[in-house]
Amino acid sequence: MPDERDIGEERQWLYQERATLAVASLQKRNTNARYVTNRQEALSVVMAMIPEGVTVVCGDSVTLEQVGIVAELRKRNKNIVLDPMERAADGSLVVAGAERLRMQRAAFSSEVFLAGANAVTLDGKLVNTDALGNRVAPMIFGPDKVIVVAGANKIVKDVSEAIERIHRIAAPMNARRHGIKHHMEAFGNLPCARTGICVDCNNDSRICRYTVIIDGSLGRRKDRINVVLVGEELGI
Repeated sequence: MPDERDIGEERQWLYQERATLAVASLQKRNTNARYVTNRQEALSVVMAMIPEGVTVVCGDSVTLEQVGIVAELRKRNKNIVLDPMERAADGSLVVAGAERLRMQRAAFSSEVFLAGANAVTLDGKLVNTDALGNRVAPMIFGPDKVIVVAGANKIVKDVSEAIERIHRIAAPMNARRHGIKHHMEAFGNLPCARTGICVDCNNDSRICRYTVIIDGSLGRRKDRINVVLVGEELGI
């Protein structure tokens, strides 16, 4: 008798079908893209995309942590890895101030920039919102290679649904994550972090400041942005 409590097969089917459409659309827009079934496969694929000896800079991403990419790079010990959001055991940031800013700026001259995504549309667009812009800006220009890793739960119909997802899910959860886990009180006190509802605030610490839609790449740079969609629920 089938176990009606287990819908893993159905979820995997849905993720793969939606990801297949998104991958085809991304490729039409000169974005390298592929689908993998799980985080273990994603880790292997991404590690193979990063040559030894190059400098790698990371954008803040729960997905990167869940896949274990930064930890694996440090274990391989063949790259300079800069993570401005590296945390200590208690969740607080290891670097701050001028040093953190230096690491964030280093992304523009790095060989590889790693990031997650707030949303990927079925018609092949990447949609992201930042507070400072240090994640979305290098995705647009600077690094030789950009690698974006996203769970299939980030796939949405279009840009409108992507922005709705950011305001309804990603921003409130990220603000609360920074407040609770990283001891960033200003973010934790934002209206969305306290109520779970976006009120389109103008708070000085508002994290929705820079929204970028990446609509593919010029033909001569079609190998620059690489997207790995993973058949799991990852990130925020």
